[in-house]
This record gives sequence, C-alpha cells and structure tokens, in this order.
Amino acid sequence: MADDMACKHLVLVHGACIGGWSYFKVAARLRSAGYRVTAPDLGASGVDPRPLREGPALLGSLPPGEKVVLVGHSLGGVNVALAAELFPEKIAVAVFLCAFMPDHTSRPSHVLERFIDEKWLDWMDTEMKPQDAEGKLPTSMLFGPQIAQEKLMQLCSPEDITLAGSLLRVSSMFVEDLQAQPPDLAIPEGYQRWMIGNTPVDEVKEIDADHVVMLSRPDELARCLADIAESYAA
Repeated sequence: MADDMACKHLVLVHGACIGGWSYFKVAARLRSAGYRVTAPDLGASGVDPRPLREGPALLGSLPPGEKVVLVGHSLGGVNVALAAELFPEKIAVAVFLCAFMPDHTSRPSHVLERFIDEKWLDWMDTEMKPQDAEGKLPTSMLFGPQIAQEKLMQLCSPEDITLAGSLLRVSSMFVEDLQAQPPDLAIPEGYQRWMIGNTPVDEVKEIDADHVVMLSRPDELARCLADIAESYAA
C-alpha cells in the first residue's frame, strides 16, 4: 500500500502573495502517509528570487508517462486551468481549492473580471499599484494585515498569521495578461458555487474553513486530497 501511495504525486500550487511554504502542514501529513508531494514556488513567490515581471512557471517538466494530482489554491486555480490545457496528458485530476475556476468558453480572465466588477470582495488594505509608468506590466498586489486577518486567515492561529505576514510577497492577479491570451471570505461561497455551476465538476468536497484552508484546516484538507488521489490517480 505504501508503495502504491508513493506512485501518487500531488503538486500543490499556491495563490497570490504566498508561496509553496503555505502547504507545509498538508505536505507533511501527506508525505507521512506515503504520498509524493511537490509544493513549488511560482515565479516571484515564496523564496523564488525572480521578480514579478518574469511571470509564473506552470508545471515544469515531468517524466514521460507520469500523471499528477494538480491542486490550485485561490488564484492558483487559473494556473491549474491553463496547465490542464497545455499538459492534459500529465494531469490525472485537477483540484480547485477555494480557487478561481475558468470555464471552457470564456477567456481565462473572465472569472477574475466578474469577481472584481461585481465587488465580491472588500479589498480593505490590499495595496494595488502599477509596476511601470507605461502600464505595460500587470498591476501588482500585496495583501495588508487587515485583510489577511479579517478575510483570508480569520480561522488561522496567531502563529500562522505571523508567519504569513513575514513571508507575503508582491503578486498580481494577472488580469491584463489573461485578457491577452478571493467560511471563505476571500472568494465567497456564493461565487464559488457560481463557478461550479458555470463549469460543472466531477466532485465537490466541502470543508468549514477560511480562505487559507491549508493552514487553518490541514487535517481535513490532507484527508480530502488523499481521497482524491486514491479515487482519480492511477
């Protein structure tokens, strides 16, 4: 059984302003259960030294024939959707964890534009500003301490909030780039259910958590991901 689990590879993609470190509790639980887990930093995130303007990397390279359980949190859902289009043969199942989930007909930015235009989130002390004077680069975004505590991590421990506060980095929603080619208070339940209805999925699992579920409810999330891996990954 342990050898079978080791063959199941979960790739955990983080959302805006955080990094692969945000999965440390879940990754530890899954690895102790025998699964292979990768939680990479996207470009200009976590400890990745590249500047934001270089953009995020997606799946990277995987050995021929290997399929992964690809998990995207929050804005990472857009990365997962794009990766599924580019590398369908490398993904056993895609998991959208409190995530933006693009549909198959609209441009990838549609779910982000609707989320912003319909004011589903009070951005509070989030700092958004242009990266360059010409406005050619995506608008940068950095969550402030108020929105982190009241909208993103309201069920997390003070220690986790302190950790996140020390590791947050400038990110972007990349709406401009996507036009060219956030109980969860960041992406409210109603908006998540709209996306599920807009792009029907095979299975929905619910966890009573805040937005950063990997920190606030790691045991429940690890169990959910293990169940998914056993059900969908060969």
